[in-house]
Amino acid sequence: MEWDNLRYILAIARAKSVVGAARQLKVHHTTVFRRLNALEESLGVRLFERLSTGYALTLAGEQMYQNAVEIEEKIATVERHISGQDRQVKGTIRVTTTASLLRYLLTPCFAAFIREYPEIELEILESNQQYNLTKRDADIAIRTTNNPPEHLVGRKIAKAAIAIYASKNYLVANGKIDNITEHTWIGLEESLVRIMYGNKLRQLLPQFKFQYQVNTLMGILYALLNDMGIGLLFCYMGNSEPNLQTVYPTIPELAKDLWILTHPDIRHVARISIFVDFIAEALKSKIDLIEGIALHTS
Repeated sequence: MEWDNLRYILAIARAKSVVGAARQLKVHHTTVFRRLNALEESLGVRLFERLSTGYALTLAGEQMYQNAVEIEEKIATVERHISGQDRQVKGTIRVTTTASLLRYLLTPCFAAFIREYPEIELEILESNQQYNLTKRDADIAIRTTNNPPEHLVGRKIAKAAIAIYASKNYLVANGKIDNITEHTWIGLEESLVRIMYGNKLRQLLPQFKFQYQVNTLMGILYALLNDMGIGLLFCYMGNSEPNLQTVYPTIPELAKDLWILTHPDIRHVARISIFVDFIAEALKSKIDLIEGIALHTS
């Protein structure tokens, strides 16, 4: 059994569709379809049931999937150990981060890095998805979290402050904001609120209700810039926008640690350790912005 065949089984099982698997594998969906049919024919068993809701593993498919997962993990371990011996300051670094961090903090740091190290290529994965560093979906994760995965190692840069913002136009139209619960609230949808704040937000502001909900921080930002109400933002976002002002001091209970994370097996790879040191140093000049020390107040 070739490993390449098992990659197709893993992709179909995880995506539950041929089209989704093709997207993961970066091939045409007809290629996935042909490979699956050929594999099932050679084995003499069906690995997937083709249902209206998607592809579901059969009993034989489930056994093959579990074996493929074990092999995938072993291959990833070998790759990490081999990569960990790399001492050359060249190659590719895959970095996963969020849209807000990329826009307001990281892009100038990345630009300075590739000027300094032209033989290192950066691949930036902008997503809220938690890419798997163990399986080498990415080499570095730069994120705000108070609970970084225990199997990763990294460097805490700063405490990213959060405050309540509104646009200048909104403040002009509504006057001084004395009771924030009486205003139109812009916020994340409920499942993301729990991920982002746990129960802390409801404890601090028990009577508030989001009247406009989005699934990204950038969505909150765009709504605020369109004078739709008030909302919570990281200070590195709100304080970077001249048309926004804070309407409430920073809320320490909601602050998040900003981390640069990687897998311990590759932490000593030359290009990885150089990148972590460089970006950490570059972000030091932005500490006041990250920690909300200089706020835009009304």
